[in-house]
Amino acid sequence: MNKLCTYLVGLSALLLADCGNNQPAVSATDTKSPTAASLLPNPDNFRDTVDGKTTGLYFLNNGKLAAAITNYGARVVSLIVPDKNGTPTDVVLGYDSIGKYLHQPETYFGAIVGRYGNRIANGKFKLNGKEYTLYKNNGPNTLHGGKKGFGAVVWDARKLDTSTLQLTYLSKDGEEGYPGNLTVTVTYRLDSSGLRIDYDAATDKPTVLNLTNHAYFNLNGQGSGTINNHLLQLTADHYTPVDSTLIPTGKVEPVFGTPFDFTKPTTIGSRINDTANQQVKFGKGYDHNFFLLTAMGDDSSTIPSAIATGDLSGIVMRVFTDQPGIQFYSGNFMQGTNPLKGGKTDGYRTAFCLETQHFPNSPNEPLFPSTVLKPGEKYHSSTQFEFTAK
Repeated sequence: MNKLCTYLVGLSALLLADCGNNQPAVSATDTKSPTAASLLPNPDNFRDTVDGKTTGLYFLNNGKLAAAITNYGARVVSLIVPDKNGTPTDVVLGYDSIGKYLHQPETYFGAIVGRYGNRIANGKFKLNGKEYTLYKNNGPNTLHGGKKGFGAVVWDARKLDTSTLQLTYLSKDGEEGYPGNLTVTVTYRLDSSGLRIDYDAATDKPTVLNLTNHAYFNLNGQGSGTINNHLLQLTADHYTPVDSTLIPTGKVEPVFGTPFDFTKPTTIGSRINDTANQQVKFGKGYDHNFFLLTAMGDDSSTIPSAIATGDLSGIVMRVFTDQPGIQFYSGNFMQGTNPLKGGKTDGYRTAFCLETQHFPNSPNEPLFPSTVLKPGEKYHSSTQFEFTAK
């Protein structure tokens, strides 16, 4: 039996084992395929109580891909994809227990971040003439929702079928300084080609909202070394330059002739140390929002906003989104201090992020696409991570 057949048999065993609708998955060691299932964490390590709510781990499987998701932070813990040889590969970084998500320095691995993903300048914004003050957790600014954003709360989980998990959270009026009772639903679905994330929300007061997933990817496998040799292409000919605190200046500038030109497939590391470029210097590499051309028309479902390729695995990830921006982060602050699954560590630039989003600091930049959500409106956004191998 070749590696791909073994891989598929393993996932079939996992599908049969994970038969509960609303319960966390059985232990990966209870399946019949250590080749596929041994990469998935033990759900016993995710059974805990946080803020009076029960946490757990849920397995998704579509016969080709597998994922492990916890309702703590509605986060992707593992995403198993076959490489060019059919070898199962976990392409996202994460921990093997809830305790590590609670106590390790890096808290964003795989999480849904909000109420406002990315940064808001000086922890303040005005809405309808009223100023709102937020917690400053990133120097002078607010990052990813504040002191306790959506990645640090327990969501209500409901498994709809073997490949779909729905998570819901009520963010109460005033939480982290944001107005309005906001009900958020995130749906993870493994479809025929990859992982789809749907975001839905509604509020009873005008508020600002910017939801995204903060998965750290290494398409050669988590803990496999540098991502500098990955190829990256972005469907973006402009980006939003930042100041020294990584807040956009309000300008939108062309990428051509700069280290930010990924309009053609380019290795991530080829210009990452060009510190003669002030923007690279500010970000200590790449930590910038790109203005997606796919947001300008109706082709977001057919034209990828980003394409990344693992140089060793041959795994190709195409990102499709209806959002106007994507934050490319090249792992510049990773220090190898966090113990990952399988005894790996998060070494310097051993992962990258592609966070589909509205622009950072939009509530303070009237010319940026609006992030205001009003009562009676329905927020909806979709992002698809499609995987192939070559």
